Amino acid sequence: MNNRLLSLLGIARRAGRLSVGHDAAVEAIVKNKAKLCVLCRDASDRLKKEMQHACTYEKKNVACLILDCDILTLSGAIGTKAAVLTVNDEGFSKKIVSLYNEQQS
Repeated sequence: MNNRLLSLLGIARRAGRLSVGHDAAVEAIVKNKAKLCVLCRDASDRLKKEMQHACTYEKKNVACLILDCDILTLSGAIGTKAAVLTVNDEGFSKKIVSLYNEQQS
């Protein structure tokens, strides 16, 4: 897992630019605040499917990434236990997607 990506998620959390947890993430998507949805690899299949649906429902068009880290690693990076979160800032989301794409290459 990319440590820079996890560190950036921690910075975004401290800056108040994340919605952490299922209910907060769905609310951010519905209210058009979310720019990016992030899930850990060991999130349940039901949660993954539900969040991917929420990100595309009514043409929301929010990108949804599944990181190659477990819930403990993601939770450690953001300081609270969660399998899903949304990034509600354009700058943070672009950098996170960029780091994610680097990792995939």
